[in-house]
Amino acid sequence: MRPLPTAPQDPDKPVIWTVSVSRLSALFRDITLEYDHLATIEPIDLGFDEAARHIRERMASERCDVVIAAGSNGAYLKGRVSAPVIVAKASGYDVMGALARARKVSTRIGVISYQQPLPELAGFSATFGLTVAQRTYATREDARATMDEMKAAGIEVIVGAGMITDLAEETGLTGILLYSAGSIRQAFDDALELARLTNLEANRIRRGPVNETRRTRRGLNDLRGESEAMERLRQTVVLYARSPATVLIEGETGSGKELVAQAIHREGPRSLGANRPFVAVNCGAIAESLLESELFGHEEGAFTGARRGGHAGLFEAANRGTLFLDEIGEMPLALQTRLLRVLEEREVMRVGGTRPVPIDVRVISATHCDLATRVREGRFRADLFYRLAVLRLALPPLRARLPDIVPLAEWSLKQSLAALGARPHPNLHAEIAACAPLLTAYPWPGNVRELRNLMERLALFLAAEPLQALTPNFLLGIAPELATPGAAVADAAPDAPPSAESIAEVLARFGGQRDAAARHLGISRTTLWRRLRAET
Repeated sequence: MRPLPTAPQDPDKPVIWTVSVSRLSALFRDITLEYDHLATIEPIDLGFDEAARHIRERMASERCDVVIAAGSNGAYLKGRVSAPVIVAKASGYDVMGALARARKVSTRIGVISYQQPLPELAGFSATFGLTVAQRTYATREDARATMDEMKAAGIEVIVGAGMITDLAEETGLTGILLYSAGSIRQAFDDALELARLTNLEANRIRRGPVNETRRTRRGLNDLRGESEAMERLRQTVVLYARSPATVLIEGETGSGKELVAQAIHREGPRSLGANRPFVAVNCGAIAESLLESELFGHEEGAFTGARRGGHAGLFEAANRGTLFLDEIGEMPLALQTRLLRVLEEREVMRVGGTRPVPIDVRVISATHCDLATRVREGRFRADLFYRLAVLRLALPPLRARLPDIVPLAEWSLKQSLAALGARPHPNLHAEIAACAPLLTAYPWPGNVRELRNLMERLALFLAAEPLQALTPNFLLGIAPELATPGAAVADAAPDAPPSAESIAEVLARFGGQRDAAARHLGISRTTLWRRLRAET
């Protein structure tokens, strides 16, 4: 059951969400009463995937400083939500107390713990003169099978976390909760301290010099989709965010490479609440002569037209933050050499300068092309490739995420209607579902960007005709390309045009307006320009 809406949050208090679906909920609720004057605390009575999805959805628009959970539930959430997760841990005292309570029920005791055995158990078993059967589990099904095995062996009482004690009762055994009030209080204390330190650091940065580079607007919660591919992607983002190493993001046009780069930055220590810079540059959209100055900066008089007083480059602007190099495969070879030196020396030399400037920048790069092939062809430096690709991340195309297409279409359409000041039709969910065969049969060569652009186009027509139902025929009238999925070849090379028309023909149809042509094709202006150049 989803929690009821809460009262407005006190901005001066940390916000803590507790997550539990078992008898641990009662213990959390009792301890919450002791801390509610120190924090805004809300229970979430969901577990595992449901809890992760619920937290991600709410954090897109709400604040949460820390999540508290326990056992396997806490371990599951750690890599799946953007808020820090404090996992309540059982102490040696908890183990001793639980065994004492279990012995009052029976001497045939079993202990089931998540993934790792309890190290204190052997000593306590010897102290009590008990033979205790200990097992570990990884999934709920695994725990249930272990429970049945123990019952068949004559075990009568089970010690474990909340889910384990619930399963024990369902199996007809006695369940003894491992956690004490003291261990839950410790989790609340840790959560309050973590929130305090995070807010102190954020305030310190806000008091510092104003940085003119932009901050990230997107994070983990914006990586929408519940398919297995997206779940793995979110887990990888959280994992990579912990490392300072370079990341190479590979993916087709429109698959969300910059969105993923922002999420890695925002989840990592270089963000600290999005207060440190995230600077992005498209290496394929700037002329070589200008790209060098943009990246590395220049001194006054370095070249004709150089800015008076010189100019700090993007590496300096991204200092202590992240520099995102989009379309890195388009970088000229001469600049690749300079980039490699910056990455190795951790310092940058401005154009026309003689004094190196030390920098502390994490570099995330992205490409739509096969860089390994370009290395073999001599078009990209092998040493730079390996330096950029310490961590690699391949984004799944939208056609490989079939379960996500319809929900993404509905969400994008609602966002587009809201931007136009229009309300969605009450039956929109059912109407979108009726269009599912059309939406899932199309290969989406422009990926999520193309889907979003199509929904923006559709919203314009629906807003103009509020009584118009969204039917498959109406959708085909707005987006005839959906009727001919073969016109866009799903397995085409990344540089191939996404429709039977040439880029020049599409441009001519839109009177030379590149923005309109790019929106129609579901690609960026940069990709449009690159493909037009390839045709000519």
